[in-house]
Amino acid sequence: MGTAQVCLIGAVMLLGVVGVSAPGVPGTLLCWAAVLWWATSEHTTLTWGVLAGATGLLAVAQVVLWLMPSRRIRDSGVTWRTVMIASGVATAGFFLVPVLGAPLGFTGAVYVHERARIGGHRAAWSATRRVMRTVGGSVLVELMACLIVTGAWVGAVVAG
Repeated sequence: MGTAQVCLIGAVMLLGVVGVSAPGVPGTLLCWAAVLWWATSEHTTLTWGVLAGATGLLAVAQVVLWLMPSRRIRDSGVTWRTVMIASGVATAGFFLVPVLGAPLGFTGAVYVHERARIGGHRAAWSATRRVMRTVGGSVLVELMACLIVTGAWVGAVVAG
């Protein structure tokens, strides 16, 4: 597999990770499709193992999302911009502080963004709790699953 194809697969994975928090973008499906593309191009035991693991993890994440209570972001007063910024910080946090950086980055980014938008600790903390109750759990479950799949793919590509 050439460098260009690996970069394209990485771009699709990145689009999937970003798409988790964007409305209407099937982020989980994009991450899985990128791993499928890679596995069917490489045909090694490692690639098929990563595909099997990704399939299982993403399927479990979808079941967890289905079991979580449904909440509407529009009804809570939370902006999509807040969720997108928090997801971006969570993605960076995942790689800076492995695994724990994602939930800490997500929550921290929501608080900082709401504090700048609303002003005051009490109002920002209340808004952060509202965001976490409304969309935080579902976005974090899906984002963590996609980030773990992306991390496994990057590890497998580097390992070779």
